[in-house]
Amino acid sequence: MLELLSESAPLFIGVVFAFALLIGSFLNVVIHRLPIMMEREWREQADDLSSTPPEHELPEGRFDLVVPRSRCPSCGALITALQNVPVISYLLLRGRCANCKTPISVRYPIVEFMTALLAAICAWQFGPGWEALMAIALTITLVSIAMIDADTQLIPDSIVLPLMWVGLAMSLFHPMPGSGTLFISPGDAIVGAMAGYLALWSVFWGFKLVTGKDGMGYGDFKLLAALGAWLGWQQLPIIIMMSAVVGAAINIVLIFARGKDRNIPIPFGPYLAAAGWITMLWGETIKNAYFDLMF
Repeated sequence: MLELLSESAPLFIGVVFAFALLIGSFLNVVIHRLPIMMEREWREQADDLSSTPPEHELPEGRFDLVVPRSRCPSCGALITALQNVPVISYLLLRGRCANCKTPISVRYPIVEFMTALLAAICAWQFGPGWEALMAIALTITLVSIAMIDADTQLIPDSIVLPLMWVGLAMSLFHPMPGSGTLFISPGDAIVGAMAGYLALWSVFWGFKLVTGKDGMGYGDFKLLAALGAWLGWQQLPIIIMMSAVVGAAINIVLIFARGKDRNIPIPFGPYLAAAGWITMLWGETIKNAYFDLMF
């Protein structure tokens, strides 16, 4: 089977797309439940220090990424395996609960499809091999980070710190045969992690000293450090530039088009994640095009 996948690029991309659909379905669970799990942990740690009740009711009993089984949030009916087939079940059910007919958020199939599409692009770009496998793993992780940060303005340490350590560990296998983007040298990975963290840490404290306000969260430092560990310090300028430009443009549009309050905090993690993913695939091409344009 592995030999067949290595010999047929369309088959390899198709298998990756189908498998990533399933992963995307699980990401929906991670995106929803992990922030709740974090809040429960914080509440348990604070019980001895405060008697203030939580802002909203937290689930009782075991609650993690496996238990309890998924249910309709409206009527509580269990979601069966046939009702949980990525994208297809949503279309067959016409976006509604099979039991109570309450509308289901379209975001669920969007996350599933986008995860599969981005993973398939990685498979197409890198071809069969370890580099494609690790690129897909990074893609899946960045999707979960971006969505959680967009929802909660939190980047969980339980995701971003292992991501950074995996990037550093991958450098031990440098040079990986057939690898041109990932599996960078240990020196580049270590300096990338350090420079990534310190770059945004410096911006944070510079902004705080000038304005007295927090400009971003510590999770952003860690995410850029993880991207530096995966892609090397050389790619950090383009990641920062792309995320800042795109983030500023989108926020300006939101302010003027929707009347968004300028004082409302805006998550930066999704822009970093998107810029990191684009840089992983086309960083050198973008960098060369930039220098050709400027010089």
